[in-house]
Amino acid sequence: MADRSEKLIVGQRLKVLRRSLGLTQAQMAAELGVSASYITLIEANQRPASAKLLMKLAEVYDLNISELSPSVDAQLAADFGAAVKDPVLDLATLPRAEVEAVLQASPRLAAAFVRLHERHHESVLRPDDEDSPLADRDKVEVLAGSSRPVDAVRGWLYARRNYIDELDRAAEGMAGELQLHRSEPHLALTQRLAGHKIRARILPADVMGEQLRRFDPHNKELMLSELLAQPSRRFQIGVLLARLEQEAAISRLVEQSGIEEPAAVSLLRVSLANYFAAAVMMPYGRFLAACESTRYDIELLSHRFGTSYEQTAHRMSTLQREGARGIPFFFVRVDRAGNMTKRFSAGRFPFSRFGGTCPLWNIHAAFEAPGQMLTQVIRMPEGTSYFSIARTITRAGGMHGAPAQRLAIGLGCDVAYAPRLVYADGIDLGRTRPVDIGLNCYLCERPDCAARAHAPLNRRLKVNERERSLAIFNFETP
Repeated sequence: MADRSEKLIVGQRLKVLRRSLGLTQAQMAAELGVSASYITLIEANQRPASAKLLMKLAEVYDLNISELSPSVDAQLAADFGAAVKDPVLDLATLPRAEVEAVLQASPRLAAAFVRLHERHHESVLRPDDEDSPLADRDKVEVLAGSSRPVDAVRGWLYARRNYIDELDRAAEGMAGELQLHRSEPHLALTQRLAGHKIRARILPADVMGEQLRRFDPHNKELMLSELLAQPSRRFQIGVLLARLEQEAAISRLVEQSGIEEPAAVSLLRVSLANYFAAAVMMPYGRFLAACESTRYDIELLSHRFGTSYEQTAHRMSTLQREGARGIPFFFVRVDRAGNMTKRFSAGRFPFSRFGGTCPLWNIHAAFEAPGQMLTQVIRMPEGTSYFSIARTITRAGGMHGAPAQRLAIGLGCDVAYAPRLVYADGIDLGRTRPVDIGLNCYLCERPDCAARAHAPLNRRLKVNERERSLAIFNFETP
């Protein structure tokens, strides 16, 4: 890996942070255990900040390392970078330095440009999509990246670092009332449901059909399919309890979100109920303490809390309570075709809105080693390195003639946090060379990649009839 002492120029961000805290350079230096002159030089961009100093800043001031990274916001940087690569803008030769300069100087203007570009795509592509939605797969993928309900909800959660304080604290209170750390969780949750005069029933798969959960408000019954494993049954009871006991809080959060499209509103309500259910099963304080004591051992935590691997990994991406933060993980779920069916981030990991994921990322290799934990150090084009963990899971269901779907779960964090993870034991992070990956082939400009499926959007394909290289697609570079 590039030396993790690889340093960052963060002068402006450090100055903003210091002033927001009301500290002088001397006061901040004393709290960080460095000299005042060092802080002065960093703020003047005459000295870079080491990883050690960044970790100290995160510890002392309770913030994520990514908040001090050179880019304004990794997701905004990714979206803005993708927008300016649109061939219609004819900016193929625009230097990366100019893109970064705009992001640094005016992030709000860059965000407005991204929104305008999304609406442009939607207006241009939707007529063709309505005429023949399956005529051009690439066009369908781009269209799917425009502002739609899923993107609206994902964006709202991303802005909140995937943490919802009001629901999290309410769920922690319920878990305490039910004494889930002492009692049998399923029994305690069904008894809570009985307090609303609702009973939970486990029904045969042939009765439930394609449904895994169905609530009948008239007969006061929550019907659950026998195909659901015990953690999923508890989760679904928690979802209904959220609707019964947190309706006011959920409605208030939806109203505050500013989301108005009916489908997006419904999806946000579902997401909030799901969040509450997971937080009941894994109450914040106990779960964070267990994460730290086990060094974020997902499988051990699953046994301790009676949760599935996916539920546990997902919950680990929400530990961003002020004053009690866990590692800022990103969480993704990918199917065999490379489609990202879930994505959340407590940090600032950039996600692409279309085109799948990079085939060099080990989350795809997980399908070749079912059930095994794979680790990898990856580096994004802007230079940030992440420690990635990947493993397959099997979804609910599974019977003769209808096997259960297998998916891959990816969990990762800035590589600076890796020593806190049990999965990094035995890995020399200082000598490990990261795998350079991109958001996806449409947006990645790394040349000579044998795994590339498309040339970049803003580069012309280059074909040499007399040569054949490992890379299937070669393209012109500036």
